[in-house]
Amino acid sequence: MTDRLDGIELVVFDKDGTLIEFHAMWSGWAVDLADALEVATGRAVREPLYALLGYDAATGKAIAGGHLAATPMARIRDEIADLLRLLGLGSEAAGRALDAVWHAPDPVALARPVTDLVALFGAIRGRGIVIAVATSDDRDPTERTLAALGVADLVDAIVCADDGVPVKPASDMVVHVATALGRSPARSAVVGDSIADLQMGRAAGVARVYGVLTGVGTDEDLAPLADEVLGSVADLLPLRR
Repeated sequence: MTDRLDGIELVVFDKDGTLIEFHAMWSGWAVDLADALEVATGRAVREPLYALLGYDAATGKAIAGGHLAATPMARIRDEIADLLRLLGLGSEAAGRALDAVWHAPDPVALARPVTDLVALFGAIRGRGIVIAVATSDDRDPTERTLAALGVADLVDAIVCADDGVPVKPASDMVVHVATALGRSPARSAVVGDSIADLQMGRAAGVARVYGVLTGVGTDEDLAPLADEVLGSVADLLPLRR
């Protein structure tokens, strides 16, 4: 039997791509934003916007290591404003265009869990392990997503991009939740779908770092940083061999 959580007291999960399907949440948003910005600006925004976001229009998926994978929304917005200025819009025109079209993905309608999260989290907590979520998304949509998935009461702490804590790949999010929950990073595990997630875990000195293939990262991307790459978070539970 393989017990991937043996000796672990805290599991820190990423959200998008780890607990919920990443591309269902973000790919349509990238396309919609490009459509709206081209109408609002009258400029050929699509290709440079996709390059900035790290979105591959041919596959309809985000690129590992790109902004969609792990960059807070506020920073993405700032960089899009810079892009619009590079494309010839003045600062005021760029601001007006972004104000007119900017929106976040619906955190409830588009949140599709990768597995039965209620059962998974219940099983983890049944072993005396606490659960945290560390995400590059903001707090309001994160709280709404977890509530809609039915796991808000099963998550002991969350840390989000707008909480004032340095974001991934820095170690701070892990250290923050571990401190808040009275746990040591050295007895914690980090689970994520992106390179930045795993770099965060390594920087924090956690006991184990697991990559999952339900989001932006491939096995080739994640394996160099992970103790193991799993098909999904469901594989964290003991497996018989």
